[in-house]
Amino acid sequence: MTDELYETSSSSDASFRLLSVRVCVVGSGYKVSQLASLSEGETLMVGGKEVEVMGIISAEDFAKGRCFQEVQAEQESVSHARSAPPPFRRVTPKPFCPPAMSGNAEHRAPRPEEEHTYKPRHDPLSSDLCGGGVDLFSGALVMPRPSANHQWSNNKSGLPLVDVVVDPHLTTHLRPHQRDGLLFLYECVMGMRVVGRYGAILADEMGLGKTLQSVALIWTLLKQGPYGGKPVAKRVLVVTPGSLVQNWSAEFNKWLGCERIKVFTFVISPLHSFTSLNRLSFQVQKVQFGLVICDEGHRLKNSNIKTSLAINSLSCNRRVILTGTPVQNDLQEFYAIIEFVNPGILGSSTGYRKVYEEPILRSRQPSCKRAAELSRLTGMFILRRTQEIINRYLPPRLDWTLFCEPSTLQQELYTQLLCHRVFRACLQGSTQTHTHLACITALKKLCNHPALSIYEGLVDVFPESYSSGTFNAADSGKLLVLSDLLAAIRQLSPSDRVVVVSNYTQTLDMLQDLCAHAGYTFCRLDGQTPTSQRQRLVDSFNSPYSQNFLFLLSSKAGGVGLNLIGASHLVLYDIDWNPANDIQAMARVWRDGQKKTVHIYRLLTAGTIEERIFQRQVSKQGLSGTVVDLGKGTEHASFSISELRDLFSLSDTPCLTHDLLNCDCSLDGTVNGRFTCVPYSKVLDTHTHTLILWRHFSGDTHTFSDPYLDLARNHITFAFQTTISHATQ
Repeated sequence: MTDELYETSSSSDASFRLLSVRVCVVGSGYKVSQLASLSEGETLMVGGKEVEVMGIISAEDFAKGRCFQEVQAEQESVSHARSAPPPFRRVTPKPFCPPAMSGNAEHRAPRPEEEHTYKPRHDPLSSDLCGGGVDLFSGALVMPRPSANHQWSNNKSGLPLVDVVVDPHLTTHLRPHQRDGLLFLYECVMGMRVVGRYGAILADEMGLGKTLQSVALIWTLLKQGPYGGKPVAKRVLVVTPGSLVQNWSAEFNKWLGCERIKVFTFVISPLHSFTSLNRLSFQVQKVQFGLVICDEGHRLKNSNIKTSLAINSLSCNRRVILTGTPVQNDLQEFYAIIEFVNPGILGSSTGYRKVYEEPILRSRQPSCKRAAELSRLTGMFILRRTQEIINRYLPPRLDWTLFCEPSTLQQELYTQLLCHRVFRACLQGSTQTHTHLACITALKKLCNHPALSIYEGLVDVFPESYSSGTFNAADSGKLLVLSDLLAAIRQLSPSDRVVVVSNYTQTLDMLQDLCAHAGYTFCRLDGQTPTSQRQRLVDSFNSPYSQNFLFLLSSKAGGVGLNLIGASHLVLYDIDWNPANDIQAMARVWRDGQKKTVHIYRLLTAGTIEERIFQRQVSKQGLSGTVVDLGKGTEHASFSISELRDLFSLSDTPCLTHDLLNCDCSLDGTVNGRFTCVPYSKVLDTHTHTLILWRHFSGDTHTFSDPYLDLARNHITFAFQTTISHATQ
């Protein structure tokens, strides 16, 4: 056994509050029977210090980890949109003072010259002034009034309470979920949800308007405050990836106009990229900021990187992180972003690992009590909404997952690669992780096109006559499907445009050659595209006068806010281990501003590693599911031998995924002649839409009901299809 002592407070008499003790009986130490008989108020010596037993920890509190917390919340069960008033805190009575000299605003009437100062900046009309809310007739959005406890600790000057009303210029653009998000952010940064904590994480999925909610929060804090109407912040710092700096500047101008707010993006500026902040950290530290907002805040997952250190050095408690992926690879990264917004709320890194991380990883179940408690605790200042919220405002979306038949050359090369000495070494227990990843990448690129997988050491598996300098569409099943699909779209809907997304620059080179051969006009955005040109490319493509038929996009570039609503078709050419990346890519065209029905096509090579990655995406729950939002997957960092054997295999079946379902469908989109849901439908879609109807099609069926896929039918072995529309909301 080991001993473990958690201490939360100390005083001069070396008395401690005992939260949890596991004592190892060594030599003349305490016997278990002695410890079991301890009662409240008794003391014992531990490590030369006197320890008093303050109370008994219930089994439930220990299982959940609550006994290790020191967080005082404004309410025990916090909803995402509103917090109930906390219990009144008893304070020591102060000597009576005449009202005229009192600092308490409740006893001092404002002087005539002050009356105009203590009025709301905007007319709240008939809104609920006490609880905060939206008036159905006026549309005014009024922030919640601070509680008695909050006034006692934050209004030392005794200023009168003034209602904070969001600028109507912004309110008219806010949708209901964005209003709720703004209320949540305001409560967090004002310290109304967790006592003494002023941080928040807005973890909405892509397309829900995190930027607009942030702009509204910034503008509100710069102009208003609850105590005497004094602004909460004088300056605000926005830190964002370099590719999104101009996007943010444009968003401020879009929603507020140049005449309302001035945005600086140079020298010592309120709007910085991560890189420039590192360079200018010394100068930035000299500026007092009332609020710091970090876009794509999951990049701060390591608290020791320069960016994290630079931001943490700022003397600003009000911190907001914007991220669509709050949990990506491990719970230590989650701890890092929590520690950034609310330092110390989860204790030390070591304590967090023992109390939460290790029990959660051992359990790996959403019902794990420590995971539930961590979710409850962090849920006080983390708001996560999925795209389901905004679907009702968007046109219908048709999703296709297409299993493409590998070409004869792909099948032969795939089989030979699996027999190659490098692959055999992996299956025989090689511990070289880079070798495993190289083999996986080789198979994934072979699925895209054989010419992409020619590596030094693997050349011997290719025919001597094979040339890697040209991309023959007939050598790749997916490329044949894409070629036929693009030809059909061009023929049937000449005004429609298409976004094609890939993880690999080499694949984009191949697709660029395809465009040149077919005569398609296109533009391309990848990691080599200068930051200054990216938004210009996007704006040009989205213009109704654009002459480009295709937009070739690297999934690794562009930033979360990339909006390509000029297209109504999107093809995800290859799959990513992390489903969040695929979700982000597929959401590029189906978002605010889209007017046409959207068609999404995900291409997978049947029977290969791509299909197995797809199965892992939709069937395994990852860390994000146990902590932030149930049902999300995560990226695999390592593989067991059995997992590698499964990955390094080739199945001779139209669709291994469908085979595993034991489905009784008729392979024509119906079961017994009727469209119906199957149990798999709820996990097949990573958004977990509860009413989505997935249909199953065999490749040789003639009921695809999608004219764009008619030409490609001969190269498709199987298909899953669903429609997201107003009828399914």
